[in-house]
Amino acid sequence: MKRIVTVQDISCLGKCSLTVALPIISAMGIETCVLPTAVLSTHTAFKDFTFRDLTQDISSIANHWEKEKFHFDVIYTGYLGSFEQLDLMKDFIQKFGGKDVLTIVDPCMADNGKLYSGFTEDFSKAMAGLCSKATIIVPNMTEACFLLGIPYKASGYNQEYVADILSKLAELGPQKIVLKGISFSEDKMGIAAYDSKSQQISWYFHKKIPQSFHGTGDIFASVLTGSLVKGLSLEESYKLAADFVVESIQQTLAEEDWHWYGVNFEKAIPFLVNKL
Repeated sequence: MKRIVTVQDISCLGKCSLTVALPIISAMGIETCVLPTAVLSTHTAFKDFTFRDLTQDISSIANHWEKEKFHFDVIYTGYLGSFEQLDLMKDFIQKFGGKDVLTIVDPCMADNGKLYSGFTEDFSKAMAGLCSKATIIVPNMTEACFLLGIPYKASGYNQEYVADILSKLAELGPQKIVLKGISFSEDKMGIAAYDSKSQQISWYFHKKIPQSFHGTGDIFASVLTGSLVKGLSLEESYKLAADFVVESIQQTLAEEDWHWYGVNFEKAIPFLVNKL
């Protein structure tokens, strides 16, 4: 059985980070190991959440795994909350990575033109350093702009603009880029993927759903990661990831008492499994 290790926080309530990555990737038939970076009572869209930093535990966990000679087929990082955690992930990739290990970095730090609370432009520069160690990075448009240090455009751009962003992201070092949140019209949202070796771009668009939810980026990255491990191509993987996110949102909105804080991805898992 293939083995993934995913490194991100645990939001105990709120359907994001490890509480979506673990069940989704496991449901895809892949052993899923976790390296938690923090424990929060809820995700950060709630007020007065509790926070327990686990930075000091990361090295000891990694050292134990190295002693036990564990091997991971994929290293997948999500939300990392400090400069120190970024440095620890570089060390982790050095320790457990290699030519046969796929490294996926989801640079969770910004959306809708703004950095998340607690992050700075200096942090985005440091995140670019971690992205240089990745096989694949999965930023949204806001994160891409912060990684590159360029102004964010919410709209009014074209394919040439996106292509330029993709090529500049490739210059950071990753072999492939999956760029989320691209929109050229009011009714469509999509993805562009870039292969630095072939310099080819592929596109995928779906209907834009006006209601947005926390955690869908984590769901997308988790399905993408699992799909690649299952042997799907990059294009097949990001299409399935996007379709699963849409299905999860639709399952959520179909309920009268749906919650604002996350999507009902659990009800969409049969859809995912049937597509594999």
